[in-house]
Amino acid sequence: MSSVNSVISVPELSLVVLVGVSGSGKSTFAAKHFKPTQVISSDFCRGLVADDENDQSATPAAFDLLHHIVGVRLARGLFTVVDATNVQYAARRSLIELAKKHDVLADAIVLDTPEEVAIERNAGRPNRDFGPGVVIRQRKDLRRSLGKISRDGFRKVHVLRGLEDIENAELSYEKAWTDKRELTGPFDVIGDIHGCRSELETLLESLGWQIERVEGKAVAAQHPAGRTAVFVGDLVDRGPDTPGVLRLVMGMVAAGTAICVSGNHEAKLVRALNGRKVTVAHGLQESLDQLAAEPPEFVERARTFMEGLISHYRLDGGRLVVAHAGLKEAYHGRASGRVRSFALYGDTTGETDEYGLPVRYPWAEEYRGRAMVVYGHTPTIKAEWVNNTICLDTGCVFGGTMTALRYPERELVSVPAEKVWYESVKPLGGGPARDPGMLDIGDVQGTRHIETRFGTRVKVMEENAAAALEIMSRFAVDPRWLVYLPPTMAPPETSALEGYLEHPHEAFEEFAAAGVSEVVCEEKHMGSRAVAVLARTPEVAAARFGVTDGSAGAVYTRTGRPFFDDMAPLVERLREACEPLWAELGSDWVVLDCELLPWSAKAGELIRSQYASVGAAARAALPEAVSALEAAAGRGLDVGGLLARTRRRTDNAALFRDAYARYCWPVDGLEGVRVAPFQILACEGRATALEPHAWHLAKLALLDSPLITPTRHLFVSLDSPQSRAGAVEWWSSLTAAGGEGMVVKPAQYVAGRVQPGVKVRGREYLRIIYGPDYTESLDVLRRRFLGKKRSMALREYALGLEALSRLADGDAGWRVHEPVFAVLALESEPVDPRL
Repeated sequence: MSSVNSVISVPELSLVVLVGVSGSGKSTFAAKHFKPTQVISSDFCRGLVADDENDQSATPAAFDLLHHIVGVRLARGLFTVVDATNVQYAARRSLIELAKKHDVLADAIVLDTPEEVAIERNAGRPNRDFGPGVVIRQRKDLRRSLGKISRDGFRKVHVLRGLEDIENAELSYEKAWTDKRELTGPFDVIGDIHGCRSELETLLESLGWQIERVEGKAVAAQHPAGRTAVFVGDLVDRGPDTPGVLRLVMGMVAAGTAICVSGNHEAKLVRALNGRKVTVAHGLQESLDQLAAEPPEFVERARTFMEGLISHYRLDGGRLVVAHAGLKEAYHGRASGRVRSFALYGDTTGETDEYGLPVRYPWAEEYRGRAMVVYGHTPTIKAEWVNNTICLDTGCVFGGTMTALRYPERELVSVPAEKVWYESVKPLGGGPARDPGMLDIGDVQGTRHIETRFGTRVKVMEENAAAALEIMSRFAVDPRWLVYLPPTMAPPETSALEGYLEHPHEAFEEFAAAGVSEVVCEEKHMGSRAVAVLARTPEVAAARFGVTDGSAGAVYTRTGRPFFDDMAPLVERLREACEPLWAELGSDWVVLDCELLPWSAKAGELIRSQYASVGAAARAALPEAVSALEAAAGRGLDVGGLLARTRRRTDNAALFRDAYARYCWPVDGLEGVRVAPFQILACEGRATALEPHAWHLAKLALLDSPLITPTRHLFVSLDSPQSRAGAVEWWSSLTAAGGEGMVVKPAQYVAGRVQPGVKVRGREYLRIIYGPDYTESLDVLRRRFLGKKRSMALREYALGLEALSRLADGDAGWRVHEPVFAVLALESEPVDPRL
């Protein structure tokens, strides 16, 4: 129990239980020191369930409600105060159990008000007519509690004795030891070391750290760029130099250049050094023997250091969580034995495997938290991302590698072990691995949250995932080729210009408002969006993509379907056309974003059944209607308005037919087919989609083949009215000649919620989309809702970039497919297809 003190310090995230008799001033104290929303009072809950705060018959229901509200607040991580008498052990105990359930600390603040004062206060309150007996009984309960309340389970008990102490009390808040949100990095998070001091030094030097040595021993390190090292624990055991690792890490922590969380091996070593009985196994003996050769003062300093390590840290505003064995979201920033156990050992099932080791529940596969969780503990062959979590234990002590994550860059850096220092009883990686090239149904079923490194966390609803599964399982190309799906493209804000629904002016204004100074306007080809994945040889396809059927590429649609039943001839011609790119890019494979021309090559049936039939019906019916109305007018009937409208509709129908006819030309096999590549999406080691558009256009200009149609383009300075006017004139000439329009893009990649491209379609092309007579209804169409389409475009763009980045990083195929599948799922969201 704390001594009487006018300064009360409570944890920022905790449950504070006020204790005092009726009339002791708890509500007044709470109103003075806490926000109204933080205080949950029994009187208030009694009023909610009975419309009378003094109806004692409603007390059980009131406390049920109070516990429910407190539980909801604690689950959401909100500081909460309970204002009730709480003078009996059972009442306090139920609240302590509630705090433990939600892994938060509980403090008690006891208001020890003189009995006569409490009685007098109640007598002066008309709604408290229960007489002095209640206060006297509560006072006896409180006096009995004061001697043992510190054993109830509270972190601290703060006792305020008398009116003066209560009146003069001040309140302060303690940050959780795990709360380092003010540290924003950049960080180098380093995986399990296990006594491999030499490899640690090599890894630090490869990360740019400068190591300080005294008498040849590494005692500290600092980074010239001010980076901070974060160690995920398991510094000790198994390896050749546990003292050397501790000396270096302790020096870095003391110098403020590093922080460290506890691993389970540190916890066990501390118990052994404290004389506790432990099973000497899993490399503990090596540490004990090595420390026995060190001076006692060093061993004591190391023991104190390891004993002071905490379970986890929240960093960078809560965006990064580091814990030795990982930590599910509900435990972030919480404090309890359960949280520490999870952070040290993971979520074990209580079973053991064939090697006698604990079976761990795969918590990361179900993780959906916003914070990135970086951990170690379970050795893997290669560090891989799983739902915004990553395990950095790559088994250095077992002959694997030592790995660090550069944050926020998300760059992995590894160095090989110098030798096998300790033989593992279990194969590195945990036994048989999943097929790295293929999606598992568990990767895509149900509602998913896909983390991207491009500022967007994308939610995929279960029903959309089910629709995507249908498409992928029945219609898609071999998923090993399915490394990218292009995002939908948003139109500009609706134009206010007379006669126009879309115009370049709005696109230019949108990008200028987003801070973009230069854009590129690219001709929008009259074809079908295509992705081409091409390998230089079938052997490259087998080695890089795992495709062993002799094929060397694929060309597929926006929804992952093959363009032709037999893609081999088109793939072969594209590979030949790309011959200049192999040397230019230094890569034996490439992914291209293209347009396949003409539109009729893929959409012939759609054109015949939908557009041509409308055009034919209009050409047949409307001239006859005009003739009939002209005859009626000749007989003196008043049909002038109807005749004028029918003539306009006849003209519109002709324009409609001309518009879609421009998208059709004869195709015989590959004869007549053209491909217009406009972006190089990825090649070996590079997600080239992030390169400036000038780079793409220059590289693609190297392609010289009858198959290839170049993409005409124009760079525009948005600060120059003349440059803008020239682009509008170019767009007008393109669309007047029958072109679809143009796509306006930032000249180089822009982070944040900026559209990657805005399509500005021509007046006549929009007849295909909205119908022959759409110009008659522009006032209605101007009210079209663009918000969902724009949101979808941004989400799909981030997913596409994430897929390409994972591909370039060499991630497993299933990791690449995850965001690709999410794009396909989003395509099933209900959005106006005409936008």
